Amino acid sequence: MFVSVDDAKFYTVAFGPAAAPVLLGIGGWIGSWELWAEPFAMLSQNWRTVAYDHRGTGATKAPVESITFDRLVDDALAIMDSLGIERCVLAAESAGALTALAAARRQPGRITGLVLVDALAYQPPVEDGNPFLQGLQHQYAMTIDRFVAACVPEPDSEHIRRWGRQILGRASQAAAIALYRSSSEPDLRDSLDDVGQPTLILHGEADAIVPVEEARRLAAALPNARLSTIAGAGHVPTMTHPQEIADAINHFFLRS
Repeated sequence: MFVSVDDAKFYTVAFGPAAAPVLLGIGGWIGSWELWAEPFAMLSQNWRTVAYDHRGTGATKAPVESITFDRLVDDALAIMDSLGIERCVLAAESAGALTALAAARRQPGRITGLVLVDALAYQPPVEDGNPFLQGLQHQYAMTIDRFVAACVPEPDSEHIRRWGRQILGRASQAAAIALYRSSSEPDLRDSLDDVGQPTLILHGEADAIVPVEEARRLAAALPNARLSTIAGAGHVPTMTHPQEIADAINHFFLRS
């Protein structure tokens, strides 16, 4: 369903028992909620799994000029309000981790835990000469194709790459550029020790977008984090290794 928040209409989905603990999913960069589709289907027996297309992605409608990092954080908390979610575990992929970490700092009583998958926890300032930005500006389709190929290095995964191109293809060029720039707005490195919630960090060992060394640094900086790496996985293990993602989440948060 669509949820209206200020100037945007957010496409949201929800599965699982209404009384179960809530797991709220956030995609990365221009990746919609579909990045979480398979693990959330598996998790919905024990969780109320909820996700949304953030600004600039999927079916959500929002002005491109409204895309800023602070708005992305505001949106996550406003969607919780709109859906009557008092407390949840936030699950975020790639650049969505920035939103999740900031939301956890802002309202620690409502965010009871974090799942950070191939998390981008810091993006250096995006200068005009940035090669990826140049590609987005002048060779958009080719840049997206190359990005998808880099995200999914796993063998026998052309169907996943095709799905990824379809997901990213719903974002406009202007939105992709705005979201890429917005990821360089925050610098959370000096405030990570404020994020005390139990945090599960899952990272593909073959990730060429965010190297696994970044996950190790993030795990060391967070006071209550556990890192688990996924052998052979690239940047989107939610799509290529969904059962491992689901099992790890259940074990970390629901173990007796």
